[in-house]
Amino acid sequence: MTQKVVVIGGGIGGLTAAALLAKEKMDVTLLEASNEWGGCAGKFTRGEYLFPVGATLGMGFEKGGIHRRIFDELDLSFEEIHLLDIIMDIHLPGKTVRYYHNRSSYLRELKSHFPHLNSRIHSFYEDIWKIGAEVKKLIEPLPVLPPKTAGEWGKLLKSIKLTSLRLLPYFQQTLCAILTKHNLSEEHEFSHIIDAQLIDSMQTTSRECSAILGAYALSVYHEGAFYVNGGLFQIAHRLAASIENNGGELLKRSFAKEIRRENDAYVITDHRGRTFTAKQIICNLPLLSFTNLLSQELRHSLSRAYLKKLEQPQWGTMTLYLAVKEELIPDNFPLFHQVIDNHSGEMAEGHHIFLSLSKKNDLLRAPNGYRTITSSTHTELKHWNTKEKYDRYKQQLTEKMLHSIEMALPNLQEGLVEMVAGAPKAWERFTKRPDGIVGGYPQTLNNALFRSLSHRTGINGIYLCGDSVFPGAGTIGVSVSGYHAYQSVKWKRSQANA
Repeated sequence: MTQKVVVIGGGIGGLTAAALLAKEKMDVTLLEASNEWGGCAGKFTRGEYLFPVGATLGMGFEKGGIHRRIFDELDLSFEEIHLLDIIMDIHLPGKTVRYYHNRSSYLRELKSHFPHLNSRIHSFYEDIWKIGAEVKKLIEPLPVLPPKTAGEWGKLLKSIKLTSLRLLPYFQQTLCAILTKHNLSEEHEFSHIIDAQLIDSMQTTSRECSAILGAYALSVYHEGAFYVNGGLFQIAHRLAASIENNGGELLKRSFAKEIRRENDAYVITDHRGRTFTAKQIICNLPLLSFTNLLSQELRHSLSRAYLKKLEQPQWGTMTLYLAVKEELIPDNFPLFHQVIDNHSGEMAEGHHIFLSLSKKNDLLRAPNGYRTITSSTHTELKHWNTKEKYDRYKQQLTEKMLHSIEMALPNLQEGLVEMVAGAPKAWERFTKRPDGIVGGYPQTLNNALFRSLSHRTGINGIYLCGDSVFPGAGTIGVSVSGYHAYQSVKWKRSQANA
């Protein structure tokens, strides 16, 4: 083994980087502050019930998908997944739109609900799927944005095809511009369906979302959406096992508190006063958590882009974890739902929730005869900034979310047997994310693509992965950023050994 690498943070991004490095026989230690692997894709239990903490819908397991590629590279199998023909139901006041994996079926469903928009919806999705297909070709080699080295520029240029030029007109456009092109931006009920998908994947709505990334987000569901038995924490556990099997060291309950430079190496100190010395460090942390770790000397070396991004706000989340009787769930009820409770277009504070249910007979999640539900909404953290506001708002938002869930499950109260409310401070305690921030930076024109953050921090030998850097949030995004960090460490080792 050569060169010590410490990975801080056992979310999916950090586990991905550590697993790939361990497979390369590098000397890897991974430090995780909590008692669970997976971060926002982790789990917790209450009695007989297991709840996914946050991320629930599986993506990237299809052929060519990032999880499939990484698992293949690690010689791992993953059989606990189920491809969804019906991805979700989208509930609006007065109607429910079924989101199908098959594109033609989905178009037919939309047209049945919006017959007066048939031709416009068809032409809109033709554009969306063409853009999405070009983005898919462009990102297949996993290029780094924004490129910072000659190697990264070279990889990006190699990934560009002649057809990639079709993307140029959209670089400075929002997705709303494409809706406007097809006379759909003022069709509020339809645009709310689009916004519901974007807020969960891009952390913003069509008015501000990058057209290129937004189009890809609207296309990617049709590549494959999956239910994972137990939950997405299974990815984390499989990666952790791979690290150990390849000689890496895993330490839970090791909360890193400082990184400083000593001579030609870095020293990490955790909350117990233990120290770890490394030539290179990968941090799988939100940007604010990462910068708070750095000594004053190291902060002076931070990229200017990192310092500017620190000032930008991020979302929090409110999550309800429910256990219900099986008899409450109708036959053929999809496992995932979006609920939009009114026509205002608001996508936070309980007006939009994402709902996921455990699969029938998934005994990892609930005993026979019961199901678990995770439901979440975006929330602005300003609503939670005093103790008085916090307690009052938690109760108000809990009641509002329960009301919204009843749009999908009208008899919820009759079958409800357990409820845990996870407000932002609960997220902060569980994930150690400051103030309970989630989802990274909204993929607006100011944050997306070449204006996103590189995994290169500006500090030689220290890299950042996770939802603060390109390509952003979700298990797909953080896995790609973990892969980029791994590649940079691997390249640096090859240079040192040359």
